[in-house]
Amino acid sequence: MHQVFIDGEAGTTGLQIRQRLDGRTDITLIRLDDARRKDPVARAEALAAADIAILCLPDGAARQAVELTREAGTRLIDASTAHRVAEGWVYGFAEMTPGQADAIARARWVANPGCYPTGSIGILRPLVEAGLLPRDYPVTIHAVSGYTGGGKALIARMEDPTAEAATDSPFFVYGLTLVHKHLPEITARARLDRAPVFVPSVGRFAQGMIVQVPLHLRLLTGAPGPADLRDALAAHYAAAAGAVRVATAEESAAVKELDPRLLNHTDGMLIHVFGNAAGDQAVVMAVLDNLGKGASGAAVQNLDLMLRG
Repeated sequence: MHQVFIDGEAGTTGLQIRQRLDGRTDITLIRLDDARRKDPVARAEALAAADIAILCLPDGAARQAVELTREAGTRLIDASTAHRVAEGWVYGFAEMTPGQADAIARARWVANPGCYPTGSIGILRPLVEAGLLPRDYPVTIHAVSGYTGGGKALIARMEDPTAEAATDSPFFVYGLTLVHKHLPEITARARLDRAPVFVPSVGRFAQGMIVQVPLHLRLLTGAPGPADLRDALAAHYAAAAGAVRVATAEESAAVKELDPRLLNHTDGMLIHVFGNAAGDQAVVMAVLDNLGKGASGAAVQNLDLMLRG
């Protein structure tokens, strides 16, 4: 029976992970009551007692947890941004590239991906590996997420009219300095030579996400058509066992509107390729639940791989 501790269980991601793990008979969850969950001694004891700890913490607290567990040998899954490009950490996107799931299974330290990066890397990395997308291509990423992706503060702004900075806006774009915490992760894991222009936004819906990458196909290697992009993506994810699925040409042609909530309450990702009639422009879109494949679902998937390893 494996001992698992969710450090930061009271947060949005932690709560979703706990819900997914409640009732499982192959693990025992180490729990701290409200009076002890922020007690440093109690946390250190729980971290040391765990076979695997899942860190749902701010970056600084996640780094502290790593130090607290060095001697104990506890294996870690970090859902913060602290270690997503750090040396010694395995990136926790199992379908990203061949062999990644096995690397996660063997790892001591796994960095859980962000929700926007999961969609972005899920589109870009296969096209780079297939030789279609040059590493120095000027990538632009447009994305919209449900407001739960912003954590408790944004949830309060959206749901509680008395909250600080409460808003009734149906939609807003942010990150207007073109600097975002996910850019290093996307750039490194998609194997790009330059950071993309990343334009994130939030809609007034709790969960769901669409990530969009528009492409001028004549600027790609060999001037591929939309079908070539689709074929490369489908080949890449052929062994993904449904965790990442590429829509067929017929499915995409039938889509008139794409709802970011399409995969809510699931742990998968769906990729569409839409192209113009001339075949020289395409938009590749990834749909996922920002709390599913984009956060808690990915953490549980990584936990399962590590338990297997």
